[in-house]
Amino acid sequence: MKSDTLKGTIIRGSSGRLAVTPATLATAKGYGSRVISGDTPVRRDVGRLWAAYAVSEAGTAVGAGALPLVALLVLHLGPLEVSVVAALSGIVAAVLALPLGSLIEFRPKRSAMVAADLARFAAFGSVPVAAAFGALTYAHLCAVAVVQALGVIAFGAASGAHLKALVPADERLQVVSRFETTFWTATTVGPPIGGALVSLVGATASMAVDAVSFLLSAIGVRRLRTPEPAPPVRRPGTNRRSDLAAGWREIHAHRGMRALFWNSLLCGGSLMMAAPLVPVLMLRDLGFAPWQYGLALGVPGLGGIVGALLTPRLTQRYGARRVLMTSGVARTMWMSLIALATPGATGLVLIITANTLLLLSAGAFNPSFTAYRLTAAPDDHVVRVIASWSISQRTAQPMFMLAGGVLAEATSARTAILVAAVLLVSSAALLPWRAPDAGPPGSAPPCGAETGGLSDVDQAAGQVAVATAPPVTSTVSCTSSVPFGTRT
Repeated sequence: MKSDTLKGTIIRGSSGRLAVTPATLATAKGYGSRVISGDTPVRRDVGRLWAAYAVSEAGTAVGAGALPLVALLVLHLGPLEVSVVAALSGIVAAVLALPLGSLIEFRPKRSAMVAADLARFAAFGSVPVAAAFGALTYAHLCAVAVVQALGVIAFGAASGAHLKALVPADERLQVVSRFETTFWTATTVGPPIGGALVSLVGATASMAVDAVSFLLSAIGVRRLRTPEPAPPVRRPGTNRRSDLAAGWREIHAHRGMRALFWNSLLCGGSLMMAAPLVPVLMLRDLGFAPWQYGLALGVPGLGGIVGALLTPRLTQRYGARRVLMTSGVARTMWMSLIALATPGATGLVLIITANTLLLLSAGAFNPSFTAYRLTAAPDDHVVRVIASWSISQRTAQPMFMLAGGVLAEATSARTAILVAAVLLVSSAALLPWRAPDAGPPGSAPPCGAETGGLSDVDQAAGQVAVATAPPVTSTVSCTSSVPFGTRT
């Protein structure tokens, strides 16, 4: 999944020619004031964004895991070299992304999203072409991986701020849940199609599909015609070096965001620690067939779909805070079942059940989480907050994966997964249990204010993505990047 699930979607802006004046669509700052209800042009734009997002996510799902497949099947690289591609791309992208948050914050978000999509289109599209001419190299794949990771961070940060400007707080949850449902549907259906495509056409075929989806996403963003609010203005005398850490300062100055930040690092790290070990447990230790492993990957996606569909209804009935906290705890409870699995049908059912319940909880948590973060982040720091969050995750998660590999080597895959499950459960203690209300959208406290938490305003906000947690058996992020702002 494109870590930015935002790709071409809501986060992308809105396209329908204005039938009202800009004043009716934006406040003085231009954020969070657009009214969707009764506003046909904006509603039409949201529909266009959804269509673009659906195409983009379908391409991403079909191309899931394409880069390592090309490394293995075309370049015939070993496991270590394939791992280096993933680790190196994450670290290099995190370093290069440091100045991106500030750069994007004070510029139009739509153009940044288009640029990120086009860069990834060019990078992914170059692989099938190079392979066709026998010119594909290991260095080429590493460069593509860096561009892809950097694009995910840039697009996710820009699209999160764009979403906050486009959709008012009391409309976000409905909109985001629609995109979250689309994401989980694509995640469930896409990988088997991608696998069949690779088998029939070749390893680079799914990368070509993914490249085209980026291009269509960029076209979808360019079609948006509703004026974008003016970007924030950099304060005179601001030290550009201090801007690099501005996102982290805002996160830690806000009690609720600070709690969710550390919760997401531990939750996502624990899931990623187990991710490469589950196939080892299933295929090597428990003796499951590849088709059974594929079943354990695909079926749980239905849980994410159900969770996303139920979120608006649950929030309306129980409130945003209760949904966020309950689903935040629930998503931590199921990994230990995987560690207890035994050979045979019972073990397979246990693993599928654990993954399904995890994704059901994640499908409900992600929209609530993103909504809260968009509400809590000050308007002129949204991009930097999301970028800093994404960089932190992409730096921390490889460390958890390395620790899991070392532990599994010293003990067993089952033991390492059990340790990851204990860490995952402990992450629930870091949720914002005592944080007060966050306040109305756009009024989040400035750096230094000690407030946070969830309010009734948050129940209407949602994010599909910068960090949704896919099955434990696949790449996972605990905060979303589904379509809004970072599955990042």
